[in-house]
Amino acid sequence: MSLTGTPFLYTLIALSVVAVGLPLALWSRLRGPRVLRAAARMLMLVFAQGTAVALVFVVVNNDNNLYDDWADLLGTGSHVRQAADLGADGTGGIALERLPRLRQTFTRADGPGMHAAGGVRVTELKGRVSGVTAEVYVWLPPQYDDPAYRNRTFPVVELLPGYPGSPKSWFGALGVHEQLLPLMREGKVAPFILVAPRTTLLPGVDTGCANVPGTVNADSWLSLDVPKMVKDNFRAEPSPQGWAVAGYSAGAHCAAKLAVAHPDRYRAAVSMSGYNDPIGERDSLTAQNPALRRANNPCLLLRGASAPPAVALYVSGQPHDGYEAGLALQRAAKAPTAVHVVYVPKSAGGHNMALWRPQVVPAFRWLTTQLDQRGSADATPPAPSSDGSTHAALASGTASRAAAGRRP
Repeated sequence: MSLTGTPFLYTLIALSVVAVGLPLALWSRLRGPRVLRAAARMLMLVFAQGTAVALVFVVVNNDNNLYDDWADLLGTGSHVRQAADLGADGTGGIALERLPRLRQTFTRADGPGMHAAGGVRVTELKGRVSGVTAEVYVWLPPQYDDPAYRNRTFPVVELLPGYPGSPKSWFGALGVHEQLLPLMREGKVAPFILVAPRTTLLPGVDTGCANVPGTVNADSWLSLDVPKMVKDNFRAEPSPQGWAVAGYSAGAHCAAKLAVAHPDRYRAAVSMSGYNDPIGERDSLTAQNPALRRANNPCLLLRGASAPPAVALYVSGQPHDGYEAGLALQRAAKAPTAVHVVYVPKSAGGHNMALWRPQVVPAFRWLTTQLDQRGSADATPPAPSSDGSTHAALASGTASRAAAGRRP
């Protein structure tokens, strides 16, 4: 039975009802020795508590898309077939442009939010460079099937979850496609193809979106295999100028790092409540080794770059949760690198989906101004609001810092 499926949820609800009813019906009716009656009552209490805890966990997991399946939860699943040393550029000497076109079979994705706004499709991708085999979710903008756009290509945004986290969270808890669909139809946000690949590739550990020879090639999976598949199967913008990567929490760290490390693959990145030093996620592979920590710190990458990368970063965060990391990136950046930092006050909420969901639209309006859309539909976003009076405005970063500071 699927961990995130409706049958499992309904089964737990039924068991919880039974767990409450059993003590009420049998507590005073038990017969036999005192020890056996006490043991039976204890078992009923344990059963009631266990089902209650399990039900709460499943509801929270379904709302936040933390674990996709039992293997993720139990830390028993691996999506890595092999992890060869692919060299500094992560290609292993493979010329991607010479690889034959890879045709994938897509099916309708299931889960909270996955059928909304036209529906999300999913495929199992066998990465030819990275040695990773995992699922990739794709949502197409409303213009994609419009005959007027049949000769157009579309900009692409890769969406990365936190850790633990599922790529489904962008469509479920954050509702990215539902929020953007009306804005795309109105021309206020570019018609992006949204791509959400799996990032939990090893049991019980965050890959840090890095290549670690002999262990995992997560960087090559995200920045080479997934984009190649998308370009092979959809009318996606072929040049890096039409590609961006966005993430929250651990995914935010990955987004900034991938864009800074690969300006030949991405034009922009969105980082919500991220960090620069991989030690920000103690379960990260890249936090375990000083050399890996340095090599996967986007701030250090900017400082040590022989030439500043031509990328733009949108970094939002609260004090001690992403904001200082954004300022550090801003200080390290030199033209043509651009870093836009958005201050989110503590009053907007904590490190969770409720904080990040209102930030989706402002971030994608910003992305609309950054990515090359010569092959896609025109979209001119309106200027962001300066209204700091609502929770949504505070969480999205559209409120001014001065206004936010006056709020309790």
